[in-house]
Amino acid sequence: MTLRAVANALLSSLFEPPCAACAQTLRHPLDGAVCARCWDSIAAARPTGSPLSRPLRAAGGATSHVDWAEAIGLYEGHLRDVIHALKYERRRSIAIPLGRLMRETAAAVLQGVDVAVPVPLHPRREHDRGFNQADDLARQLGLPVVPLLRRARFTTPQIELPADARHQNVRDAFALIPDPRSLIPDVVVLVDDVSTTGATLEACARVLKRGGVTEVRAITAARVAIGRH
Repeated sequence: MTLRAVANALLSSLFEPPCAACAQTLRHPLDGAVCARCWDSIAAARPTGSPLSRPLRAAGGATSHVDWAEAIGLYEGHLRDVIHALKYERRRSIAIPLGRLMRETAAAVLQGVDVAVPVPLHPRREHDRGFNQADDLARQLGLPVVPLLRRARFTTPQIELPADARHQNVRDAFALIPDPRSLIPDVVVLVDDVSTTGATLEACARVLKRGGVTEVRAITAARVAIGRH
């Protein structure tokens, strides 16, 4: 038995750390906060033929400023549990395997992309949380991470609002951060943890395109199914 195997066995038996998704005791806690079985179930749960890779629609049915959007799966089951643990329980180590799974899922979306742009939190909310989960996820995609956007005003969390109020909530909520070198990338990918109505991604993409970006793609860990909250 290797030293790592011994350490895993001791940690598992002494502390009984729970998996962030299924809450069962982790047999290999040194490998991360989520057990292998749950990661396998998340990867296998991607619906065949489901429109998780598609252009979004802007409010009123107009063509979206997001040219292509992708997600690992629907915001439910173990995927929802994992994202909740990352975001609200501050189990930041989850961002590494979750971000890698996003990278594998969105391989086609990421082709030809110049930079990854995390959806920003308002400074007050980022201070309270201690980190921006979108930035942590973006750093696993194998692309330069460039914070081209900032929150221009504090907004109510989208999850707390009905679907028809979310576009208004984030209208003019984002602003472009001027690059001192005046370099605007041609193709960017927006990164966030969850897309519900797509309002936040749409608001960010609008600002980026007004700033000179030619194409805006988006990848999230999960997407809420239409008609769910």
